[in-house]
Amino acid sequence: MTGGTAGTVGIPEATAAPTVKCLVWDLDGTVWDGTVLEGDAPRPFPAALETLRTLDERGILHAVASRSDPGAAAAHLAEHGLTDLFTLLDIGWGAKSEAVRRIAGKLNIGIDTVAFIDNDPMEREEIAAALPQVRCYPADLAAHLPERPEFRPPFVTDESRQRRALYRGELRRKEAQESYEGAPAQFLASLDLELTVRRATEEDLARAHELTVRTHQLNTTGRTYDMDALRALCASPRHQVLVASLRDRFGSYGTIGLALTERTDRAQDSVGGEEAQGAQRTCVLRLLLLSCRVMSRGVGPALIGHIARDALARGLRPLAEFVPTEVNRVMLVNLRFSGFEVVERTEDRLVLGPAPGAPLPPPPAHVRVRVADADDDAVDTDTVHAVDTGNTVTKNHAEPGPGPGIPDVPGTEPDVTWRNR
Repeated sequence: MTGGTAGTVGIPEATAAPTVKCLVWDLDGTVWDGTVLEGDAPRPFPAALETLRTLDERGILHAVASRSDPGAAAAHLAEHGLTDLFTLLDIGWGAKSEAVRRIAGKLNIGIDTVAFIDNDPMEREEIAAALPQVRCYPADLAAHLPERPEFRPPFVTDESRQRRALYRGELRRKEAQESYEGAPAQFLASLDLELTVRRATEEDLARAHELTVRTHQLNTTGRTYDMDALRALCASPRHQVLVASLRDRFGSYGTIGLALTERTDRAQDSVGGEEAQGAQRTCVLRLLLLSCRVMSRGVGPALIGHIARDALARGLRPLAEFVPTEVNRVMLVNLRFSGFEVVERTEDRLVLGPAPGAPLPPPPAHVRVRVADADDDAVDTDTVHAVDTGNTVTKNHAEPGPGPGIPDVPGTEPDVTWRNR
């Protein structure tokens, strides 16, 4: 094939386009060397198998958009042990561009982060005409895709390697929510959400850095930190770097939150660092960010409330810094729902905190917050928590111990859509 620009039937040129999040595969003549319906008993191409596994290790999802009999194609995938490598199957006789569009919608990813591979130039042309943002590749390039920059994510972490399982869990949640007949609040309660908060370790730094770079909407300040900066903050006696993970009855969401707090060693104001007569020592939330995947789960107030109660238990006044951006207003809403009011205002930022003497709002009832130590022993903050009694802070104590986990609900099949049956 001759070279071309992204979206043409030729080979897309390397550009500054986003890293591919999902590669959509044709089956006949692309994944395997024949046509299932013609009785060829086709065998998978070794190059296709290698690329499937390599990209999966990097956290790039795979899906299928194929013109074929749905049952026969799915059975052939299962026969060769390939079913689990694909997050979504969209098999039938309709336009492949519509299948690609549905796949992007179900995965909740931008269409410009989807790529398509097919041995038929007419199919690639159809995709290019209908979805010019989608990068299209001929099947004979399959072996070389892992070498291309658009298939080399800047971050590959342990969580990246679990991305397929994370997305399958999310698809099962969506199906459950769509079929749920009760109120949204009742559905949230039915998920049995568990938020685990712990100090970041060396193993968390790559994911923490990734979150600061990739998370813009649910980010209180918009600041980014490289791994060296995060490592230094972890070692600082005045700072805490916390990571938060979430799970429910469908499985894990992975690491979904990062918080950076700074404790003052003396009575200071929170903005300029100057002596403030009679001021309390403070614990300032310098950064809080959450993955957009959990925006609808209501975990923001749960995490903020935990940090505030922990500060009060240590005799510190909880404060939070907020730097407005074009997209992060939802985090200001989260702070306000958590009982934080504006206490200082400058031209480019706000400082918020609970009103003196006012109790914090109760924790969200649908989220259980647990605190894990370095050895992963967890303490349920339903029984270990700070109680705000105005200017006096007391603490209810319970013996720490491992808490009950929520088992994964394993998904053995990808989500399947049969087209135009």
